[in-house]
Amino acid sequence: MENNPIPAYDPSTDKKVTDSSKIMLMAFIIFSVTMMFGGLVSAYLVSSIGQYWVHLTPPSALWVSNALIVASSISLFASLKAMKRGNVNRSKMLLIVTLILGVGFTVTQYSGWKSLAQIGSGFGTEKNEDGLAAYSWNRINELIENGAVYGEDYDVRINGTPILFNDETGAFYAPNDPLMVRPITSDVIHRTNSSASYIWALILIHILHLVLGIAYICVNLFRVLKGQINPEDTVRLKVLSIFWHFLGGLWLALFALLFIK
Repeated sequence: MENNPIPAYDPSTDKKVTDSSKIMLMAFIIFSVTMMFGGLVSAYLVSSIGQYWVHLTPPSALWVSNALIVASSISLFASLKAMKRGNVNRSKMLLIVTLILGVGFTVTQYSGWKSLAQIGSGFGTEKNEDGLAAYSWNRINELIENGAVYGEDYDVRINGTPILFNDETGAFYAPNDPLMVRPITSDVIHRTNSSASYIWALILIHILHLVLGIAYICVNLFRVLKGQINPEDTVRLKVLSIFWHFLGGLWLALFALLFIK
């Protein structure tokens, strides 16, 4: 009986399997996050049908954050490319730039959402039947009381069409009432700002992933400085790049959904 020779052990095979596993794990994470946001976005779109829906104008800080997240993706892509080419110092520098831009993105996000909260798009406290203060989403009249300007800071829509607002009287009118004969103010201002609840839910979850992304950049920067990521082993930098590009794309998609008319 002829004995078949046992093939020699090839360490590179284990490395390929490990590298593929890391990429597949990140793909699974991205798929899971996409499904979660997909469910929330679907609920947001369905809930906006048939009720008064507040549409907010994005603060300038959020536009700045868009530019920063795009710039950070470009610098991270360049960092990975430099590492593959063996230019370790350039890769380090670009990874540090990515971290700085990521922190800048986080700061501008905070500034933008703080601005929206200051005009009354958020939650507050009100007394329940027992006289106890309880948290609740602000009503539409909170926007008016906080000085938000209709048509500039926000508008209210019904089935995607903005309702009319009289600046002189402060009254709201239905979209099909161009002569402003029958005010619907009382029906509008006491409605809960339902859109804000979805917006804040989406954004808080996004911020959680953003914090994880910043931490992931820091971990990989440490690995680059220690030589654990090098031109012969770039898979961890590649996985970071995939996750960060995904976060950037996710934010831009959310921005378009929530703010672009």
